[in-house]
Amino acid sequence: MSETIDWQKFEELIQKNGIFIDRPRGTPHPRYSNRIYPMDYGYIKNTIGTDGEEIDVFVGKEGKGVVGIIKTVDSVKHDTEIKILWNMSISEAKMVESFLNFGGMKAKLIWRE
Repeated sequence: MSETIDWQKFEELIQKNGIFIDRPRGTPHPRYSNRIYPMDYGYIKNTIGTDGEEIDVFVGKEGKGVVGIIKTVDSVKHDTEIKILWNMSISEAKMVESFLNFGGMKAKLIWRE
């Protein structure tokens, strides 16, 4: 069964609330210092995701708006999340997907068409 994603709602959340970057590109992960963020990483301000924290967002350099999401399943934290992909190319998105497929986490890229 295919699901429909309302991409415009994600665009509106970002337009209304803005993005806060707390882990710039090139920053090591706080718990896994050998894992380096390939893109800027942060969250959409004033939102709540499935983990009870703000909705996560990875930010690239291309001005394309919301280009996709990555769904994650984390067998260590026992949770699932989505991460919004903002202003990036497909190759950048695949770098993020690869970065997130680590340890107990599995990630799946869903590209906006």
